[in-house]
Amino acid sequence: MEAWIETNYRGLEAWWQSLYVGRNEMLVLTIAAFTMHQVTYFLAALPYFLCDFIPSMHKYKIQRNKPNTTENYWKCLRYLLFSQFFIQLPLEIGFHPIARFFGMGITEPFPPITKMLSQVAFCLVFEDFYHYVFHSLLHYGPFYKNIHKIHHEFQAPFAIVGEYAHPLETLILGLGTIGGPLLLVVATGDLHIISVFAWISVRIVQEIDAHSGYDFPWSLRRFLPFVGGADFHDFHHMNFLGNYSSTFRWWDWIFGTDASYNQWKAKVAAEESAAKKLE
Repeated sequence: MEAWIETNYRGLEAWWQSLYVGRNEMLVLTIAAFTMHQVTYFLAALPYFLCDFIPSMHKYKIQRNKPNTTENYWKCLRYLLFSQFFIQLPLEIGFHPIARFFGMGITEPFPPITKMLSQVAFCLVFEDFYHYVFHSLLHYGPFYKNIHKIHHEFQAPFAIVGEYAHPLETLILGLGTIGGPLLLVVATGDLHIISVFAWISVRIVQEIDAHSGYDFPWSLRRFLPFVGGADFHDFHHMNFLGNYSSTFRWWDWIFGTDASYNQWKAKVAAEESAAKKLE
């Protein structure tokens, strides 16, 4: 298995390097980044979208009294396409000179898989702390009213809501996503763009899951209690306050911003226990 993974990893490396032969490096990287983002985002959201049409899956929906509607999906999708082409694409175009300025590897050999995974883990932890701080700030008075309120239009979120946000919020919270890689390359001088792509893919999947509105028996939070997921973030959309972290639960626990969530979970557990006794 290990040999198979290594062989395919090196095959991917050769294919990646071939993309740049005789082509404009900035153009190739921009197309690759934009394509990776779109494919990952909508493929990750697709299973949750399909769950809306499978009655047996509805029991896993967290806010069952607020079904997703076609109108909401279209409203969100239209805004997303505008954001991805007119806000995120220009940022992706500007990423190449930043990558080269800081010395990121682009056409060089890929890093060992273990190094790439450790770099992704660092970015997860860094972004989670950054997100906690700035997401909390976005809930303060004028910041919420003029910026973050757009993201909270959907009190019962669904998968593609993750990037439904004001342009300024996209920039502010996006700095946390790219901040980890920039810190790594400045501190170590050793970071390949493939590690950045791997990290951003993980972040997109995590964001889709957190906004999915579904909590399954196989959801990651059931095996790793310090992970948030939809169970944790759905309450944030329901309650508007608390549960500010993106991936993990520890910052909300440390600062006590999960208190309302814990009370709600205790209430739900008590109601379910009482219902079982009546059966």
